[in-house]
Amino acid sequence: MRKSYLFFIISMLWLAGCSPSGKFSKEEAQKIGVSWKLITNFTEVDGTFKAKFTLKNGGDIALNDKNWTLFFSMMPRPIQANKTPEPATVEHINGDWYKMIPGKDFKLNPGDSITINYTGTEGIIKETDAPLGLYFVFYDNEGKEKDIVQVADYTIEPFTTKEQILRGKKDLEPIQTAELRYNQNLAMTTLGVEQLQKIIPAPVKITNSAGTFTLNNETAIYYEAGLEGEANYLSEKLKTVTDKNYQPKSGLPTTPVTNGIILKSGTVQANNVSREAYNLVINGSGVTITGTDASGVFYGVQSLLALVPLEAYQKPSAAIALGFTKIEDAPRFYFRGLHLDVSRNFQTKESVKRILDLLATYKINHLLFYTTEDEGWRVEIDGLPELTKVGAQRQHTTGMNTSVLHPSYGSGPVAGEEGKYGSGYYTKADFVEILKYAKERHINVIPELNFPGHARAAIKSMEARYERLMKEGKEKEANEYRLIDPDDKSVYISAQGYKDNVVSVARESTYHFFEKVVDEMAKMYKEAGLTMDTFHTGGDEVAEGVWEKSPMAAKLIKENPEIKSPRNLQAYFFRKLVPRLEKRNLKIHGWEEVALTKTPEGKYLSNPEFIGKQVVPYIWNNVFDVDLGNRLANAGYQVILCNVTNFYFDMSYNNDPKEPGLYWGGFVNTWDNWAFAPFDMFKTTYTTAMGKPMAEEFVGKEKLKPEARKNILGLEAELWSETIKGRDMMEYSILPKLFGFSESAWSAQRSWELIEDKTARDKSIATGWNIFANSIAQKEIPRLRYLNGGYNYRLPLPGAIIENGMLKANVDLPGLAIRYTTDGSEPTAQSAIYSAPVKVSGTVKLKSFDKAGKSSRTSIVSSK
Repeated sequence: MRKSYLFFIISMLWLAGCSPSGKFSKEEAQKIGVSWKLITNFTEVDGTFKAKFTLKNGGDIALNDKNWTLFFSMMPRPIQANKTPEPATVEHINGDWYKMIPGKDFKLNPGDSITINYTGTEGIIKETDAPLGLYFVFYDNEGKEKDIVQVADYTIEPFTTKEQILRGKKDLEPIQTAELRYNQNLAMTTLGVEQLQKIIPAPVKITNSAGTFTLNNETAIYYEAGLEGEANYLSEKLKTVTDKNYQPKSGLPTTPVTNGIILKSGTVQANNVSREAYNLVINGSGVTITGTDASGVFYGVQSLLALVPLEAYQKPSAAIALGFTKIEDAPRFYFRGLHLDVSRNFQTKESVKRILDLLATYKINHLLFYTTEDEGWRVEIDGLPELTKVGAQRQHTTGMNTSVLHPSYGSGPVAGEEGKYGSGYYTKADFVEILKYAKERHINVIPELNFPGHARAAIKSMEARYERLMKEGKEKEANEYRLIDPDDKSVYISAQGYKDNVVSVARESTYHFFEKVVDEMAKMYKEAGLTMDTFHTGGDEVAEGVWEKSPMAAKLIKENPEIKSPRNLQAYFFRKLVPRLEKRNLKIHGWEEVALTKTPEGKYLSNPEFIGKQVVPYIWNNVFDVDLGNRLANAGYQVILCNVTNFYFDMSYNNDPKEPGLYWGGFVNTWDNWAFAPFDMFKTTYTTAMGKPMAEEFVGKEKLKPEARKNILGLEAELWSETIKGRDMMEYSILPKLFGFSESAWSAQRSWELIEDKTARDKSIATGWNIFANSIAQKEIPRLRYLNGGYNYRLPLPGAIIENGMLKANVDLPGLAIRYTTDGSEPTAQSAIYSAPVKVSGTVKLKSFDKAGKSSRTSIVSSK
């Protein structure tokens, strides 16, 4: 009996020390190390991957088969069942939220390690794809959650082999190496300053002549009535390069000016375009900017600032020499936009304003401000506090069915945690401030509410509201903005892995919610002194299977037999929404699906019913449905081109595992942003996402008809934020890609766009790109270090080979300096500069540097 009692005491002490609810649980749990490794993308079944977790128990807690679960985020991919038993199982929960649960008889004692293998679909090739935001949830003896402990010791093992860097046997992209870059860069040559493009984006016509005007302390700024904002903006920007406070003078001078800058309006046209057009003249008496409208004057100001020498940005000077110049300019497209997703990962108000400054500098005039998504709602809406109390916060929850937003994209279990980007929103005052700031820079902010899909943050928020009001006995009020059919048993999974992100289109409260948000946003525009004239309705990626087991949807279809199938309910939703927005005098923008219908087989066809109703589809899909944009424009829709192969800034530059970003649509670099023929997209769509040449894909496809060119309203670049964590990553993803995009959106048609012969066209493109690449490397990129306090931008890694003991190096943006070391240290601004082949041995490290002193990541090459 005594022996049994002693055993019981020892057992209880052991359990107390090892139990996750013990007083040492957090400290001991943080000693559990986790490492993750991609094993291979070259599996028995093409298009799948194998990976493994290794858990090492450095603490005193024993993990068993009931007391823990490991939660994490990972770029959404379906997980496959294990063919052979593993100690634990990786399971998909919802979206990019996953968990690892222990198998029967699992045991990890202190000091031990254990490996868990798993498989999933789609290759993984990036460090940004790896599991992030890992945390343990520990359970008590009754299976209730007791402690949540974030993993402090986590390692992502490097991607080094072909099987880790390529997505499988069908991946035709070459692996990034110093040698590959060197050979690709051989086509580039360094040009002299006189050969560089003076302004980005290039004006329609620029004429330089002998002579200089010196901007100095005596220079005055005069502005015509209505141009005070442009004058103040110019004054503020000139102060950064001259250290002088300018006091703009209202009214045009009545006598000839000998040292002044004049801003005025007038009749201006360039390339048959008047809207936003300007003339800029620099001569012996100063600068004159004449614009058709205030926007034209503003863009003339931007061109003037672009002519300021880099040295003045680096070191302000009281006297700045500007060469005599005459510019005639107007944009090719009126709509030049950037889509900015702040829902998946939040960006602060200050960071958004920095992007607005950047867009203004490069003559981009629209911001599609993506503030609602599955993963977050980012704008305060009067009367619906749950939208920000619930929809703007991500945190751990017991499962996908609670009225809480679960962790996504590494945001972890704690809402609002510093250094994480899952939580946050803009107050009404913040939003109004952003609108005013944009207006001052001639940027139209387009608000968005994505329905019927991509709506999980709204759904969960309104469910929380419903639950609150039902507890208060207010059933009618509770249902006023409810977004779901509570009895819907439909099974589906969205493109981002969600199983519950689509609203019910069969209940009036869904439309009432949409109208409420639109009206509240319109009030904020009014407070900013603006009129909201455009609204983006989203409308993309409604998954197959949605609404199929919804009693409400079934009743709706029965009462409206012309609908025929749940597949057609998306078009039904938009059909009901359009007149509600038209009543509010809104232009209606949305993704391409808003202008499409589905066949019974699931194929998309152009829907003629919204042509002529100011419904503007945005077309991203030019790789899976290669002529979709052409078909819709030919059918009569005005469209905005957002081609994934050219304008998705969130696509990674290449397949280097350390280069952040996505790649489902391929790899996108600055050249892709620049080399775009909007009226003949086939000419500049080269490969599929897997690197397969696409020429055969265009056979028999519909080309844009000449009479439909007027239906291309403009171009938009996209920045989705799955991998964007904070300001620096946002700016890195945008820059220098924005240069190429602005050239495609603003500048006149390039001569190579009209060349039909591919060989001749490619030669012309190569010549034009070499000039552009030199221009951004030597002039534009280093200016970014000083604009608006300085931006974080990407510099390309050098290419290099060692041939017969001689180092040869180059870079794809000629004009950047290359510095190298041979002693294993990282190159710095003081390291040896590469200028010609040089004898080396062993391992050489190289970096590219710009004139501002910023460097690229390291490129490594070794002698064989």
